[in-house]
Amino acid sequence: MKKLKRQKNIAAVRLDGNGPVTREPDSWRKQKLAEIHQALNSDPVDIETLRTAAASKGGLLTDELRRKVWPKLLNINVYDLPHKPGRDVRENHKDYNQVLLDVRRSMKRFPKGMPATERAVLQEQLIDIILEVLKRSPQLHYYQGYHDVAVTLLLVVGERLAIAMLHTLSNHHLRDFMDPTMDSTKHILNYLMPILEQVDTELHDFMVRAEVGTIFALSWLITWFGHVLSEFRHTLRLYDFFLASHPLMPIYLAATIVLHRQKEVKETECDMAMVHHLLSRIPQDLPYELLIGRAQALFDQYPPSLLARRAALQSRKSLSISTFQSFQLSTLHQRPDSVLQRLTKTRGSSASRHAALPRDRGQLWGKGNRMVKVAVWGLSATLGAAVFAVAQTAMEWGPEVLLQLF
Repeated sequence: MKKLKRQKNIAAVRLDGNGPVTREPDSWRKQKLAEIHQALNSDPVDIETLRTAAASKGGLLTDELRRKVWPKLLNINVYDLPHKPGRDVRENHKDYNQVLLDVRRSMKRFPKGMPATERAVLQEQLIDIILEVLKRSPQLHYYQGYHDVAVTLLLVVGERLAIAMLHTLSNHHLRDFMDPTMDSTKHILNYLMPILEQVDTELHDFMVRAEVGTIFALSWLITWFGHVLSEFRHTLRLYDFFLASHPLMPIYLAATIVLHRQKEVKETECDMAMVHHLLSRIPQDLPYELLIGRAQALFDQYPPSLLARRAALQSRKSLSISTFQSFQLSTLHQRPDSVLQRLTKTRGSSASRHAALPRDRGQLWGKGNRMVKVAVWGLSATLGAAVFAVAQTAMEWGPEVLLQLF
């Protein structure tokens, strides 16, 4: 017995570069799973607990939970989803050619090793998802990088739920990026430097002298970092955080990353090209949990309203910011899925609509589907180093992006 006990103790130790370290107990994970399930089953749904879970350590933990929690964070009824787009969604659509080009060159956003035939199916769905959302909301304007958000949703929740989620995000969190011009996007980027100034005046002044601006963070902001991270698990962790947070949280995380690298920045030659080159290539080994916590702390200490007053940022009204409070309130009185399912049956909804969600999930996530095993358990799409250095932006997204920024 003593020998067995000793073996168990040995098994509870792992090794790292600094020698033996006691393995962290997973009791917090079990407790978090229980709290999430309890929040989902509460009537009304305990949305505050879900937001806290999404933002706190580990995020939502699994894709199965994301498919349950993400819709609640956006006030989406999974038993009342839009139908799959028809082929006519592509007819005479002004953005079709650009969407097609962007999706075709998005191969690195799909799981490494995914068969070409399966990727092709998902790419066709991705095109239809984007065009369907734009068709439903004619006031929205497509931007290059929008497909990076759409593909993240598609890989996790499937086609129909992705349409519903993307539609809601486009009219709220992403709304400022979908204006006819990039003026609103520049307005959001302009929050970055005031945050740095509040925390590290020396770093802020160095970047001002270098005249580096904020274009290095453009892709981070408008794709929720999906375009620049090589590991999908990190992208999902950030999406958990952003879906549960204020629309400006991505810019706070961007500031946190710059602050985390302040030593590198200050040791770089004070030159626009050199500093931009450094910052536009985001390291792939960042401590994301630590940075998420710091970003939340920065947001609490320097909220957007305070920064707007100090940096004279009130001149342009942000639709994402101005509608956020009412959007949050709209999520507070949702029924749990078990009740929604029962109500759907009672109302006598059509069989196709009622059965669509399980069927969509089965097609994408069924145990026998090879795509599932790659997309869920093996997601590690290598996107390469971060782009958006000035020249790369011009080559990849076209010079019109730069022309609108300057």
